[in-house]
Amino acid sequence: MKIAILGSGGLGGYFGGRLAAAGVDVAFIARGAHLAALRTHGLRIDSPKGHLHLSRVNATDDVTTVGPVDAVFFAVKRYDTESATPLLPPLFGPETVVIPFQNGVDSADALIPVVGRSHVARGVAYVTAVVAEPGVIRHTAFDRIIFGEIDGARSTRLERVLDACTSAGVSPVLSEHIEVDVWSKFVHLSVFSGMTAVTRMPVGALRDDPDLFAMWQAGLRESIGVAVGRHVPIPPTLFDDALATVGRLPAHAKASMLEDLERGRRLELPWLSAAVVRMGGEVGVDTPVHRFIAAVLRPHVNGRRS
Repeated sequence: MKIAILGSGGLGGYFGGRLAAAGVDVAFIARGAHLAALRTHGLRIDSPKGHLHLSRVNATDDVTTVGPVDAVFFAVKRYDTESATPLLPPLFGPETVVIPFQNGVDSADALIPVVGRSHVARGVAYVTAVVAEPGVIRHTAFDRIIFGEIDGARSTRLERVLDACTSAGVSPVLSEHIEVDVWSKFVHLSVFSGMTAVTRMPVGALRDDPDLFAMWQAGLRESIGVAVGRHVPIPPTLFDDALATVGRLPAHAKASMLEDLERGRRLELPWLSAAVVRMGGEVGVDTPVHRFIAAVLRPHVNGRRS
């Protein structure tokens, strides 16, 4: 099986590295210093699950040299979606599927006009990983990857992706209810990203502060309320499940939005807390915690101005 990783940062670099180590034919689409390091030194993953160094990887910024692939893991930041979608057509053959693993709940919608609905699935990943330095991925927690066809059907093409991910030793799930899975992740991540970024604190400090953790729980209830208002059939245990996920995170874990904030990069705020506020307004759900997060972080949304 041949898989292209379009967006080889924390998420794409981690899962792509595990797949490549298992013998899957992986092409990393990258740019800048990260691409140069991948070409020169290969890919290194520092992980509590086991360190990995691939001295040679197939890394490029020219998708025309990759050719048609079986699957594309679309893992660029949400604000890079528009500039990245023109890279998709050269990677496509008749059976190619693109799976967006991006934050937010509507990333598949941006891909359908480019490659057609029949070529698009949906995906979500639970992983805490960042580019620690060019060519190096620092993995902190989780490596669960979930994907499914938009219509819930079970397909041969995604069965093959499932087999590849299983061989790589990660925790894959082929879902027949992918909309629910995407929203379940969004409920958790919208609060995790917002709370760690707005306080500039890792998750352990937030768990240990009664007032801040009460704010966290209020934010979860707001995100769940928005999902219910949009008639997403989320499980009744989602609040408790999200708290359990938070409890399993290492104390030093940070959301990628906090990592981006600390490095002066653009933020995915419009697709996280700001999206909760926007959708809450559409369905009549008040979202004061997310409104506060969005207001405080909005001045930083375009990154550090030089």
